[in-house]
Amino acid sequence: MLETVTEALKNQLVFSTALTAVVIGVLLLAVAYSIYFERKIAAWIQDRYGPNRAGWRGVLQPIADGGKFFLKEDIIPGGVDKPLYIFAPAITFVVALVGVAVIPWGGWVDLDGDGSWDVACQAASLDIGLLYLLGVGAMGVYGVVLGGWASNNKYSLFGAMRGAAQMLSYEVPMGLAILVVVLTSGSVRLEEIVLSQVGEGHCWHIVKHPIAFLLVLTTAFAETNRMPFDMPEAEQELVSGYLTEYSSMKFALYFLGEYAHMIIGSAFIAVMFLGGWHLPLIPWLQPEATSIWAMLLKMMVLGGKVAFFMFVYISIRWTLPRFRFDQLMRLAWKKLVPIGMGVAGAATVVVFIGGDALPLWQEVLLCWVGNAIVVAVAVIFSLRARARGVIVTGRQDNMPPTSATGTAAGL
Repeated sequence: MLETVTEALKNQLVFSTALTAVVIGVLLLAVAYSIYFERKIAAWIQDRYGPNRAGWRGVLQPIADGGKFFLKEDIIPGGVDKPLYIFAPAITFVVALVGVAVIPWGGWVDLDGDGSWDVACQAASLDIGLLYLLGVGAMGVYGVVLGGWASNNKYSLFGAMRGAAQMLSYEVPMGLAILVVVLTSGSVRLEEIVLSQVGEGHCWHIVKHPIAFLLVLTTAFAETNRMPFDMPEAEQELVSGYLTEYSSMKFALYFLGEYAHMIIGSAFIAVMFLGGWHLPLIPWLQPEATSIWAMLLKMMVLGGKVAFFMFVYISIRWTLPRFRFDQLMRLAWKKLVPIGMGVAGAATVVVFIGGDALPLWQEVLLCWVGNAIVVAVAVIFSLRARARGVIVTGRQDNMPPTSATGTAAGL
């Protein structure tokens, strides 16, 4: 029986189908418990208990929340565009899930121990895997825009418009930072990007390009509508933006999609900058380790990196205040885009000089010099802008004086 299963799994299509089912099942469970851990981490940061009634230390709280959403009355307001109103949450959730297809979870696997590589621990090995992931990730904006527009509510529409402008704007610096990795690795296949960071003469891309890593991490917050970039929810208007008119499972699908997007985004950052499933100096986490146990350990390592970034997502939410919308757009177009162009240009120069042909220490040193020049130029321009009164906050120092009885206009 075991030999029959092994022979069946040696077919890449069968293995990929089974892997997709397992990964999506784990992802759905992780999405549910991400909400639980967000509430517990928030409670830890704010010095309180958090959910602790449903099950031991509240571990059954996600099940209670799911039951609550299923049993809640599903209210559809009058005047909505009903097909789009219903379809919008599904877009957000499904688009977030399909990104799992191209993530390289565990390298190559030797299922029968004969020393040959049988299958890749990846649902789909695409020549344009990076472009596929960026494309389906960008489609998440449709769920936000259609939800806000179809709700027949002006506050929902305002939130959706802010969300669309934010996501489209922050995709520009993200694309420039990702271009740095593409130039360095010479490929848009995610599994080859991982392999370009392992082995002798190579290192993780975060070591070579720390500024590009920070750009991708920052823009990932904006792409997932997380604090301090949660403009689409519009809490400053005492409503929930594009979510205002949603209830029951439609409301839940939006949040499940957000957490799924965060998990896939975390895996993407780990693959691009932290070597994916790789850890240095551990034999079982090298490309030549192809046993089933090595595959499972690699998947656990990648899962641990994803958990780390999820913790960063959650902790930042309760650490930094929300930007104003003008600050948010100014940060994207006047700060991050020029920095992204600078690091992309610096990476291009390094590749032109020699790139991988150079010893590792020389390549890293050249990358650091390029990053340092970009940071220095950005600091100089920021100081000059501050001296001219053009700073990222947009604060005005020349507001008219006020008095205890009213404004300068006498109101």
